[in-house]
Amino acid sequence: MEKKKKLMVVGIWDVKLMFESVIIIFVIMGSLATTAVYYVTSDREQQGDTGSSSRRNNDDNVGFDYGSLDGCDLFSGKWVHDNESYPLYKEHECPYIPGEFSCGQYGRTDFKYQQWRWQPHGCNLPRFNAKDVLERLRGKRVIFVGDSVNRNQWLSMVCMLQSVIPLGLKKMHKAANVSLFTFKAFEYNVSIDFYWAPLLVESNADHPSKHKRNDRVINIQTIEKHAKNWINADILVFNSYLWWGTPTLKILYGSIADSKRYNIVSNHVGYKMVLEKWSNWLTTYRKHKRTLSYFMSMTATHRRGVDWGMQGNENCLNETEPVMKDDFWESGSDSKMMKILESSLDELKARGVNVQLVNITQLTQYRKDAHPSIHRLFYSRLKAKQLSNPNGYADCTHWCLPGVPDTWNELLLVSILQTLK
Repeated sequence: MEKKKKLMVVGIWDVKLMFESVIIIFVIMGSLATTAVYYVTSDREQQGDTGSSSRRNNDDNVGFDYGSLDGCDLFSGKWVHDNESYPLYKEHECPYIPGEFSCGQYGRTDFKYQQWRWQPHGCNLPRFNAKDVLERLRGKRVIFVGDSVNRNQWLSMVCMLQSVIPLGLKKMHKAANVSLFTFKAFEYNVSIDFYWAPLLVESNADHPSKHKRNDRVINIQTIEKHAKNWINADILVFNSYLWWGTPTLKILYGSIADSKRYNIVSNHVGYKMVLEKWSNWLTTYRKHKRTLSYFMSMTATHRRGVDWGMQGNENCLNETEPVMKDDFWESGSDSKMMKILESSLDELKARGVNVQLVNITQLTQYRKDAHPSIHRLFYSRLKAKQLSNPNGYADCTHWCLPGVPDTWNELLLVSILQTLK
């Protein structure tokens, strides 16, 4: 009997050991699986994506009533310093910011430029909520079409949204043989794309990186070369302004390859011609009931410090505070171009096509402090003569990230989500 008892105890002990061993194996396998998921990533995400930027923006504002903003002029307001809510993300947390917008990485040590909130005069903007935005955009494709400032805004949008998407469920890639860049959020089936077309129609500036040309040449008849890549978008966000800065340009009769037959027109005439071609395409091909269309207005280029009281050839270099004077307007902004755009959008509306203007022009006028200036990657080696005169190569056209483009996207998203409510 004693022997039988011992055998029973041994048997129970063996079962217990086997059960504990199975549990340990499951724990080890679970840990390995978790580690594998953590390290699987489509690009550079493992270098800096901690997800901590959701700290202030993902529990607020769910279910915000966008109808409460009806009738409010979102584009008339002032900048208010707010270091509690801004920035919406940290530079090192977004692995997609390229060198030309990574001001902190390239030596900028003052970060107040990241901490300003746009405050409309008649209402309050909703607090940004990345998860809520992704949920509302679920299943949709957003395409930014335009120049490097629109690329600046696109990357801002990606940075604003990507922090709440788990590793392995997002990917950035460039399409082969097309000037199309795509950020995909697989969990929500959302695409946030950028298409390089700085003059909207075919031009000699169509290569996304090899495009330093003073001589502007456009083929007014061939918007389809670009536009065939936009047709299946749910939301289109256009811009086109900076590349129209030359006084004249060539309008071709033939192809870009055969550029001997052309007319020379002023930049204003050329801009109007291109917007007419763009409007005709939009009227014919856009899926009106499905596609929402927006046009971002021109942005300020703070190249002349005399505009805000500086001396000599000073520009945005070393500027750390916004201009606080109401209705400030810097001399580099061409108001005639703005009027041509507004007139084109009015004509489109009369034809039954609503393209909403997102008027970011005035709010950028104040932000002389928010450009990269010399704190960015320059793709060609700077010469000693340039280095001795930083004003001469300071970038006062683009914008640091995080920064002002995040506000453009907050305003754009209000317009989009008001429509999708």
